[in-house]
Amino acid sequence: MPLVTITLARRATPTSPEKKAELIAGVTDLLVETLGKRAEDVVVLIEELDPDNWGQGGVTASELRRRRVATTEQYGETTS
Repeated sequence: MPLVTITLARRATPTSPEKKAELIAGVTDLLVETLGKRAEDVVVLIEELDPDNWGQGGVTASELRRRRVATTEQYGETTS
């Protein structure tokens, strides 16, 4: 039984249940097509991490996001 864990960074705009369902279906289809697994045997787990609970370069993801927003606002860019 394949077990796939996908870790997403929690965003200000949450990933919708529909998008999560689409992700689960897509990963399942990939394992069916690529490895010949039965769809009913594929388990997909989605974990969402709070941006205060992880970081990059010694800085929390929350702080990295704040810096990115400040930079884009400084240069008049829109955030995506």
